[in-house]
Amino acid sequence: MKKFFLFVFILFSFTVCVAFLAEKTDLLGLQNRTMETSFDEQDGHLTLSWDPLPYPCFYKVETYARTTGRLEDEPDCRLLDSGYTATTSFDVPPSSIPVFYRITAYGMFGPLTPPSQPIENPIYSKNPLSPTIISHYTEDTPASPAPFLIWHSIPNAVCYEVELLAGRPEQEGGISLSSKTHLESTKQIFTNGWQADLKKYASRKFIYWRVRALDIRHNPIGEFSKAEPLYIDASLPQPDQPLPNDFNSMPRFQMPVYPVYQWIPLHNINRYEVELLIHPPAEENGTQPDPDRVWSRIVDSATACYDEYPRPYAGDYYWRVRAVDKQGKPVSRWSDTAHFTMPQQPERVTAAVLGDSITHGGGAVSNSPAALEYSYTTYLDFPCLNLGRSGDTSAMTLQRFDQDVLPFHPVNLLILTGTNSLRAPNISAEMVIHDLKAIREKCVENDIRPIFLTLMPVNPDNIQFAFHTPTDPSWRQKLFSINGWIRQQDYFIDLEPRFYAPSHDRMDPVFSVDGLHPDVYGKMLMGEIINQNQHLLAKPDSQ
Repeated sequence: MKKFFLFVFILFSFTVCVAFLAEKTDLLGLQNRTMETSFDEQDGHLTLSWDPLPYPCFYKVETYARTTGRLEDEPDCRLLDSGYTATTSFDVPPSSIPVFYRITAYGMFGPLTPPSQPIENPIYSKNPLSPTIISHYTEDTPASPAPFLIWHSIPNAVCYEVELLAGRPEQEGGISLSSKTHLESTKQIFTNGWQADLKKYASRKFIYWRVRALDIRHNPIGEFSKAEPLYIDASLPQPDQPLPNDFNSMPRFQMPVYPVYQWIPLHNINRYEVELLIHPPAEENGTQPDPDRVWSRIVDSATACYDEYPRPYAGDYYWRVRAVDKQGKPVSRWSDTAHFTMPQQPERVTAAVLGDSITHGGGAVSNSPAALEYSYTTYLDFPCLNLGRSGDTSAMTLQRFDQDVLPFHPVNLLILTGTNSLRAPNISAEMVIHDLKAIREKCVENDIRPIFLTLMPVNPDNIQFAFHTPTDPSWRQKLFSINGWIRQQDYFIDLEPRFYAPSHDRMDPVFSVDGLHPDVYGKMLMGEIINQNQHLLAKPDSQ
């Protein structure tokens, strides 16, 4: 028996020595090996695959986003997520912005290869950019006369145009409707999906469809997607429930403390009821409210519902949506149940952000705070709890401080509120400063470091075009007064100078299509500016 154990020990030692020599001397030439990769997409889920190395190993897959390049000493890219696999494929994290991946092989003693060259996400690496279709209706899996057509969202798209065609267009892609095979089109699509009404085409075996993204003035963003055949089976039942819209999300998605629920609507229905539960519903896809629901709300909105209450308690939450009539009676079944988790927070969170819709998230008019590519917290290099609430004035932010901030007792609180007050002619700069002073005092009283962010300029013309509301003509004077006070504080981060148009009199449209809310590029820049000022944050044990 002793000889057997001795043999095992010698064999193990020999194996370790061989592995050490192979890895440290690169006997197999792995340091210069080029990985051959490919992507496969099924129902919106993307899998990255590669050829195996001729050596036992596991792999690290990292997801990166490129930075704006607007700041000095800013890195070219930022790590968003990383994961490991022992196989040669990896379900890459969903992303709503252009990203790339790097693969590193690891052995027993560390990296076997350097990180691979950037592997571009194919959904957003097309040039010119066009939507990537998720829902496919083939001859084997045909559509009903009212199918959902779903695609990956395009950053900064305000709406989309879908074109139905009798045959392939004379030109794939492009920005023009087909002149020969065009059947109909619509631009009234404000999310990345649409329930089409194909009853008039039910006698056809198939038609074609394609989609393109549009900006706030209905100018194309990129080109049409490649025309997709859409086979129709008139005998199939048509969907009669909305779809929770989780087809696009950012890595490590976390719902804001004030949740937003979003869905793909039913055709020509604009009134919906959302209900929230803390366990799955008793009946899935029924028509009646769940007896244990903790909250519900009816909204005249086709795509999203903003929860007016914070959901700070850790645990699982479930929500679903149904269409209702003017009397609140159901006209559809409940959607499938969607789920999110609020994580358990430490006794004191290191950092939290407080403010209005610019903090809460959302942008490009149609994209809600549930689309985390429009949240500047997504681009921070440190964990940060989002306590923003859309619609806040500075007074409203102050009023909810005790309720929303104190339970988390953050070490650092990043404060950006008052932009809505800039626009209101009945709110003066002195009133906003009074509210900011009160927030500062509450922070000091509760051992919280207040870090104020200067207000960014607005663009009154774009605000008027997007929201049909005027802006106080004296907004600039108010901005200068408020930001002057902020710059006198012990801790502040100066956002304002980076967001002006070349005329230096308003928000640059490159950052915000609606003149108020920074879009993806603007939120990235906000995050990058804050990252360069991390030295202002107090450490948890030094407050």
